[in-house]
Formats: sequence, C-alpha cells, structure tokens
Amino acid sequence: MVAGFDSERLDRLRAVVRADVEGGRYHGAVIRLARGGEVGFHEAIGFGDAAHTRPLATDSVFSIFSGTKALINVLVLRAVELGWFALTDRMSDIVPEFTGAPRDRATIFHFLTHTTGMPGVWEPRAGGIYDRLSDAVAAVCELIPGTVEPGTRCDYSPMANHVLLAEALRRRDPAGRDIRRIVQEDLLDPLGMVDTGLGLRPELRGRHIVPDLRGVVPITHRSHENDDPQGLFVAERNEATWVGASSTAADLGRLVDMLGGEGTLEGARVLAPPTIRLARTTWTGDMPNELYRTVALRAGYAVPPASLGLGFNLRGSGIPVHQMGTLTSPSTFGNYGAGSVLFWVDPELDLTFVALTAGLLPQAENITRFQQLSDLAVGAAQ
Repeated sequence: MVAGFDSERLDRLRAVVRADVEGGRYHGAVIRLARGGEVGFHEAIGFGDAAHTRPLATDSVFSIFSGTKALINVLVLRAVELGWFALTDRMSDIVPEFTGAPRDRATIFHFLTHTTGMPGVWEPRAGGIYDRLSDAVAAVCELIPGTVEPGTRCDYSPMANHVLLAEALRRRDPAGRDIRRIVQEDLLDPLGMVDTGLGLRPELRGRHIVPDLRGVVPITHRSHENDDPQGLFVAERNEATWVGASSTAADLGRLVDMLGGEGTLEGARVLAPPTIRLARTTWTGDMPNELYRTVALRAGYAVPPASLGLGFNLRGSGIPVHQMGTLTSPSTFGNYGAGSVLFWVDPELDLTFVALTAGLLPQAENITRFQQLSDLAVGAAQ
C-alpha cells in the first residue's frame, strides 16, 4: 500500500494505460492521484508524440485547452467573495457592449452554469485571431446572439462564457490589472503553480508536449505571435482565457488539492468553504448539456443531465456514462479539456485525480477512456 492506495490496483492502472499506448489509442499520459493532500501516485507512462520518440516525464508541460476555464472559474468565485460583483449581476451591467435581448439578461450565475441562452459556438468567426482578450470580447459581443431566455437551456460554451467572465474580472479589478496578472497574482502565485500560465514561457518549451490534435478539434487557434493554425499553443503569451493555459500534473494537482481542501492549500486561502460547497452543487436540474446530448446520441448511450455547478462539472446522481467515472461519489467535481485533460475532486473519498494525455481522442471515446481511468483510481483507493 502506498499513501492510501493499493499497490496491486495501481499496477492495474499502469497496465491499462500501457495497453492503450501500445495499441495506438493515444500516445501517453501523466497521472497524479492524492488522498488527503498526500500524493500516492504520480507517474508518466508512454510518449508525447505519435512516433514514440519522446518519453513523457512527470514534469512534462501540456496545453490544457478548456482546463483553462477552471482558473477563471475559481477567480470569478473569489471575485464574488471580494464584492467585485455578485452572482446575480447581469453581464451587460459589467460589460455594457454585451447588448441585445434575451442575452443581456444573463447573469454571472448563468455564465458559470452555461445557461446564458447563447449557443455553444466554437469560434465567433472562422479563422479569427482571438489571443487578445479585447478582440475576443468584441467578437463575442458582435457575433454570438442569445437564442433562448437565460436559464432555460444548458449549452456548453467552448469560448464565449469565459471570454466575458475574464473581462468582468478585468473591468472590476480594483487594481486595474490585465487578465494575465490577475491569474498569476491571485491564483497561480498563492498556490505555487510555478509551471502554469496563459501561454508558454520560454524556459518551459523543452518540456512542452506540442498538442497532436489528430483532427479532433475542427478549428484553428492562431495567435499574433504565431500564425500557424494551432500557433496559440506554442506562443509565449496569450489572453485566451477559455483555452490558452499550459500546466503540469503537479500544478493541477495543487489546484485540485486546494479545491479538496475547501479553498485552502498549505495556508494559502483562495476560496471560503461555503463557496466551494456552493460551487459543487448541481444548478442545472434535469437539463441536458446540449453539446453532450449530441455526443451521447451519436455514440448510442442515454443522454445524461448536464450536472453543472458554478463553473465545475459534477458527476451527479445516477450512473451515466461520465468522464469522472461510475464509482466516484455524486459530489465529485472538476473540469476537463479537449479530448486529453481531466482533473477532479471526490470530497467523500478525499481523493483527487489529474490526467494529462498526449494524442487527442474524439469526444465519445475520450469520455469512456476517462471513465475507465477514473474508476481505476477509485478502485485503487484504500
């Protein structure tokens, strides 16, 4: 037994990942498991590239795609605690150019729960460059309409919600900082997330696993620094607060350990315990997440409820096909990113899980892959 885990069950987890890699399902994975804040498993298995020439390391740096949204979620909740704005404030009162009914009635709460009434648009204009927050805000306000009344439909927002949530942070910050400084000073520095940021610092390039999208993500991510179709992920700086962060399993482990510690890690308090409990409460009722309705129907399994908290995905009740597994408790919560990233906290088991993988999988296959790995993690817990 290793720090709250069964050694034989951890061997089984390793074996499954190795079989996936050897079978060509994906290139490799870095996985970190902890109980009560004590790391019991942190290993790199496989490779960072399709040719299997670059072995992964536990400190490999990954582009975390929509895992970026978790950083903004935490900071928005912190801003509510600090009185910058309220969950009930309308976004249009903070960002006045966000006009037009019915979307102008959407509140911070609606943005966190993906119930703004706007459709789940991947990019406002095909081929646009949105690595600067000001450009992204302008595009969202101009090009993404509200189609239904806020609160009546759950549409996962790949981009728009976390563009405007970040802009709300920037506009209401008493110090007048840009969003990169807010992320760095109010979250990454207090938690000691030393290898995480919006963009890729030069000293991290040697450890960075360049994303192999394998045709899974059907849009481009250009930047002003790099005009390659996916240049955003190797640029030094960006303000793409929905997709642009890079990180490691260790750093994301510190984030989830803070969440599992009810807002505090090693004496650094980021959120209050009541806020954490509110964030991991399901607020979307029986509504499905329209994005995953489509995924489920195509894959042939039952459409699950959205089970969204305040910015976080929850495992929820019942036994749906779910990235966070079938053995985790209903209160398990976390975030994920584009066919390759998952991190969660099970507060009942006092268990945290981080998995960063190389070689993106299509959505349905990614869900069942992470469901299996999540169940293996629970099975290994003592």
